[in-house]
Amino acid sequence: MEGLTWERRPELRDPFLICAFKGWNDAADSATTALEFLARKWSAERVAAIDPDDFFDFQVTRPHVRLTEGQTREIVWPELVLFSGHVAGSDRDALLLTGPEPNMRWRALTQIVVELAREADVGMVVSLGALLADVPHTRPVQITGIAGDPALAERLGSSQTRYEGPTGIVGVLQDGCRRAGLGCASLWAAVPHYVAAVPSPKAALGLVRTMERLLEIEVEADELETASSEYEERLDEAVANEPEVRSLVERLEQQLDEEDISFGDLPSGDSIAREFQRFLRDQGRRGEG
Repeated sequence: MEGLTWERRPELRDPFLICAFKGWNDAADSATTALEFLARKWSAERVAAIDPDDFFDFQVTRPHVRLTEGQTREIVWPELVLFSGHVAGSDRDALLLTGPEPNMRWRALTQIVVELAREADVGMVVSLGALLADVPHTRPVQITGIAGDPALAERLGSSQTRYEGPTGIVGVLQDGCRRAGLGCASLWAAVPHYVAAVPSPKAALGLVRTMERLLEIEVEADELETASSEYEERLDEAVANEPEVRSLVERLEQQLDEEDISFGDLPSGDSIAREFQRFLRDQGRRGEG
């Protein structure tokens, strides 16, 4: 397959493909956290990679230099990597595609994914994403989804998005798979905008749980559940010490119950977000000390 280099071809049983990309599609690292968690649970191993030269502008997504054995300098290139693992407790296998969101040639990348899905006889392509939204951290994570057909949408059980506007590689992949006649769905978690810089295990857990229903599998997620509880406790403590943020959270909670609630003269979400991120960073430094 042009553009995709196999390092090891796994034997797959009733496989599905999950995709998540760092960057614009990945608020609070929620989507990639979910995928990386699944990769660990399923002991996934690297099996292929997509040539980065075709899809990355290295002045935008720059390679990194690292030292090996303290002396040798090595260039680490951005890349899209495919992993394969066995779904614990089932007779199914998973393919997991992840990496930074590419800078260019999205339609060509979509064609590679479509060909991969067909060649591997993938039954479902699921893309994961997360976006910043006016939601409070104190409520269950809102998951919206796009499904390839009405029956799949019903099984998804999440609200269908009515979003119109700019999209990322996740949206392009979903559309390309649908046009190719593949079973596909795109799941998006809503992340509170005032904690954008803090990784959200709670949103990652929401994506994993919705994906379970979609794929009709079970995932033991005690690790994510514990991290999610600790995340909420930390934010509760921080909010209690920031009156403006506490006021915003209360208004967001009300907005979920009463759609006509107005934010009135409340300080802007962006200004509160900046101050709250600073507060959390300071809190983290004190904890390290």
